[in-house]
Amino acid sequence: MSWYSQLFLWGLATLGLATFLCILYESLKSPLQLLYNHWLERINKFVPLTERYGKWAAVTGSTDGIGKAYARELARIGFNVVLIARNEEKLKQTANKIENEFGVEVFTVKVDFSHGPKIYEKLFQELDKKPIRLMVNNVGIGHNPPGIISSFKADHLWDMIYVNIAAATQISRHFVDLWLRQKVSGCLVNVSSVLELQPCAYGSVYGASKAYLQSFTTALQHETAPFDIDVQLLSPGAVKTKINGYSSWVRKGNLWIPSTEEYAKQAVYTLGKSSTTTGYFWHGIHMTQHT
Repeated sequence: MSWYSQLFLWGLATLGLATFLCILYESLKSPLQLLYNHWLERINKFVPLTERYGKWAAVTGSTDGIGKAYARELARIGFNVVLIARNEEKLKQTANKIENEFGVEVFTVKVDFSHGPKIYEKLFQELDKKPIRLMVNNVGIGHNPPGIISSFKADHLWDMIYVNIAAATQISRHFVDLWLRQKVSGCLVNVSSVLELQPCAYGSVYGASKAYLQSFTTALQHETAPFDIDVQLLSPGAVKTKINGYSSWVRKGNLWIPSTEEYAKQAVYTLGKSSTTTGYFWHGIHMTQHT
């Protein structure tokens, strides 16, 4: 074999190895980041989140599921929290429990995002009463149970568009504008789903709403890059929540399907560290099957 043939084969092998390593890193990026961040935390390389983003955080959809657990975890690490949800009784109960357990201040805002554009003027008036610099857009509704699109009423699909898409869009716009005018740092977290990665048959509108959040949030990361504003795309896999209540298997949970408390503890840990993450180590491993 001539020297140039050997050189060509060596170059081809090197290119193949480099391509493989790049694909492997992209596939394992989320769990690798979680491990790396844990190591940095152990050697005290991170500023506490309450120093970086101030003392007030807000969470939509915060009386159930991931949102409730996320708000509790933020309170546990020292944030005062604004709970945003539509059920006033649940808001009061959740607020009382958080205040009593963690000794932080809790402010509640009752709002139903399915009512569309008319709710935002009053919502922003309420949110502006607190110096919020960490905003978690978690609220969402799903197809429960899943089905072909013709099996859902038109009103349900409009609710999903208003709740899953419009809420994160309008709240993101409000806080980016506010923080830029105030010249302060801030952090937006948009909660999507691993279903953002592929079409979701029998959950077509839900899956599409998550694909929108992925595209919107990734674009927003580029728009805010010149400023001191962090934007995170949080894409969980299956978690034991009401949105998955139609599945007895999911409700049982396992290593791949954590409780909301287990999930929130790891997800909050990624704040200020990872711009795109599943938020949970085993979801990151599982996601490699879809990339």
